[in-house]
Amino acid sequence: MNMPIVDARGLEPPEPFERAMEALADLQPGQQFTLVLDRMPHPLLRMLDRDGYRHDVSFRDDGAVAILIARP
Repeated sequence: MNMPIVDARGLEPPEPFERAMEALADLQPGQQFTLVLDRMPHPLLRMLDRDGYRHDVSFRDDGAVAILIARP
């Protein structure tokens, strides 16, 4: 099974956050997805920490931020 990718680059706030929230709402325990953004989403990362989601941030060669988000 391929891991879902939510590509929210080029969208105006708050749409990237809303797309991330929609993807989070669909996650079952043990599932994950990658969120691709133009910039670091500090409010989203704080919310993920608060709610116990695992996440790993990486920077792509094209300058985008990729965040692997997993529901425990």
